[in-house]
Amino acid sequence: MIEMKRTSIIKPMSGWFDIHLGELLKCGDLIFLFVKRDFIAIYKQTILGPIWFLLQPLMSTLVFTIVFGFVAQLSTDGIPHALFYLSGIICWFYFSECLLKTSETFITNRDLFGKVYFPRLTIPISIVITNLITFGIQFLLLLIFLIYYYFQGYPITINWKLALLPLLVIQMAALGLGCGIIVSSLTTKYKDLQFLLKFGIQLWMYATPIVYPISIIPVKWHWVILLNPMSAIVETFRNVLTGAGRIDMGMLGLSAGMTLFLLIAGLILFSRIEKTVMDTV
Repeated sequence: MIEMKRTSIIKPMSGWFDIHLGELLKCGDLIFLFVKRDFIAIYKQTILGPIWFLLQPLMSTLVFTIVFGFVAQLSTDGIPHALFYLSGIICWFYFSECLLKTSETFITNRDLFGKVYFPRLTIPISIVITNLITFGIQFLLLLIFLIYYYFQGYPITINWKLALLPLLVIQMAALGLGCGIIVSSLTTKYKDLQFLLKFGIQLWMYATPIVYPISIIPVKWHWVILLNPMSAIVETFRNVLTGAGRIDMGMLGLSAGMTLFLLIAGLILFSRIEKTVMDTV
């Protein structure tokens, strides 16, 4: 009896949307290895280690409280300064880290890409998951602050809005992934984008209601808020946890639509660029 051996055939990709989800699903172990590698590498040679996960948002919250809360005296819609800034900061940290790290996919992994074949999208996905772990730790810190202010008399209620939290996290991950892989694809030919990205992220942060509520923005400038998909995410996230502000479903729906568009556009561009990436990186 002749024994039949299973073989895998690797074919060149030619379509506009050559993202083989079946391959990605089979690469769960590989994604886990990348997540483990990235998570350990970040703080392996630091003195404080994972404590930086907590120090970063805490220090940023302290600075924002002093500068924007006490000196500039910007409104926080009645929310304690620490809760207001911390809730916005951990959202922004998650999104910006996903964007920044995925934008370096081709540059930082060019040696690995040149040695062995595997679905290239596994690396951006592993980055999003790695940053999700960091977000989870920082979210626990926010919960500690919420509990503290609850016992101090700040009105915090548990209601149906909490069901929106997982959807908001997924949307932040999708937005960071979509924008990141768009930039990573373009930087294979236009290296200047990598230098402009960090500056652009800083500007984007101040165009997002991190240090101020949407309520203080003049109505004539609300169109700017509508063009920023992170605005609805941060405002909704803050409302779900603190009850301040409001949930604008129209604004949130527009944000979700823009996120989906950027993600699909990123996947299409990524699938096209990865075919010739070793010739351009």
